Amino acid sequence: MRGCEGIQQEISYFFKDIDLLKRALTHKSYANENKASTHNERMEFLGDAVLNLIVSEYLMILCPAAQEGDLSKFRAAVVNEQSLAAVARKLNLGDFLLLGRGEELTGGREKGSLLANSLEALTAAVYLDAGMEACKPFFLRAFSDIIKKISVTSTILDYKTALQELCQIRLKQLPEYRIVSEIGPEHRKRFEVEIFIQNVFFGRGSGKSKKEAEQCAAKEAFISFSGAVRSDKSAETGNKNS
Repeated sequence: MRGCEGIQQEISYFFKDIDLLKRALTHKSYANENKASTHNERMEFLGDAVLNLIVSEYLMILCPAAQEGDLSKFRAAVVNEQSLAAVARKLNLGDFLLLGRGEELTGGREKGSLLANSLEALTAAVYLDAGMEACKPFFLRAFSDIIKKISVTSTILDYKTALQELCQIRLKQLPEYRIVSEIGPEHRKRFEVEIFIQNVFFGRGSGKSKKEAEQCAAKEAFISFSGAVRSDKSAETGNKNS
């Protein structure tokens, strides 16, 4: 069991009320064996609701033309036991949990359902400590790989909006679109657009209109920048641990 400092570095969030974090990391089995007064089961309930609300709001903004069924499928692809457990493993969340002896002996730190529930509890702890606005950057950082994977095949994302939201949260700055060419006669013109974020090239796209070219470029840039967000997070963690 590593200290609370470690998981705070993993999620790039530092609690004002450390007792919230301790409760989120305390499994019911540990509480029962050690006669502890609190554990994370109720926080799992709240965290599930918070995550669903964050993802729902995110999709409403990024997919303005999507039908309810499409939105539900996208949300289900992000908020499910498998995805939550994958994020928990990426954060090494299992290392920080307080488990009872029975759970420890049966490999509780690697159980998908236990990890998924613990991530929900951790989300609730962030929410209770600092509110919804603190949860949104946490969500984007933690789920960047899953969002990136889904976005590759998604046909419902408004990638310009998605990229703008991601840049605003991470950098407080908007991406820059540059038209690099206009080819062909007026009735069959083709546009090529490049995207730069802080003067760094992230994507290129072409289309029959500027809007179509920008969307194509934004999709490429969104996928690339999502990967860069994860790389930056890994580098930050490495620097703090060195």
